[in-house]
Amino acid sequence: MNGAVKQPIYRALSSLHEAILRLPEKGLRVLMYHSVGFSLEQDPYGNSIDVETFRTHAEALHAGRDTWMLRAFEPPRPGERAVCVSFDDGYRDVLSTAAPALVDRKIPFILFATSGLIRSENALYLRPAQLRELASLPGAQIGSHGATHRRLTTLPDRELEEELVSSRAALEDMTGRPVNSISYPHGDVDRRVRDAAARAGYHLGGTSRYGLNSESRDPLLLCRTEVTAWDSAEDLRAKIRGAWDWYALRRPDPQDRPRPSGPR
Repeated sequence: MNGAVKQPIYRALSSLHEAILRLPEKGLRVLMYHSVGFSLEQDPYGNSIDVETFRTHAEALHAGRDTWMLRAFEPPRPGERAVCVSFDDGYRDVLSTAAPALVDRKIPFILFATSGLIRSENALYLRPAQLRELASLPGAQIGSHGATHRRLTTLPDRELEEELVSSRAALEDMTGRPVNSISYPHGDVDRRVRDAAARAGYHLGGTSRYGLNSESRDPLLLCRTEVTAWDSAEDLRAKIRGAWDWYALRRPDPQDRPRPSGPR
């Protein structure tokens, strides 16, 4: 069953979740996007959002400024209600399509780029010069999404370190700016990976687990809420409110998991 078919079911579950539970109102909500505008050949997860839908999302975010603060990817602050916009992978349409809609509305955002894809010849992804251009835009940040987009928990310690360190160094070289944030490819993170990221110089990390981040949340294991091609502006607002946070039950919280033995 693809996402378009599941969406009405998920909306019903989310409405029930919101009706039954008293949802927390304060904290940092990090939204996770991927592509805006490209027609990806295989996209079962709805990673590519069409341009007009994304513009309605940007307008909904801008219109909600009286309800939440729109800010950069930073640790949660006590008592705040804030939303951060993030993108994974490094698709070229983030520069050509998404960024103008966000910059025009003064909405900060962060792109987590996979350094190997940026250096590849794949036309879907930004080139180094384009990444540098993106990094220079008002409100833009660049973070790492690994060097090769491999699942980090599967890597032996030495390969894990190389993946984390080389990606950070490459992105800093491309942009001329410090890179201290990472989103873990495939959302694949445990305590071993988290600790390796800290040793590699990262201060902030984004998972793929739905949820609102309070000030007590580990800054290297911040929850992010995925936004898909099937999400309307109202779906987006519901996700920001926390109505879709039941989806977190599908993925264990790495903050609660014991340190694994892991590959060495």
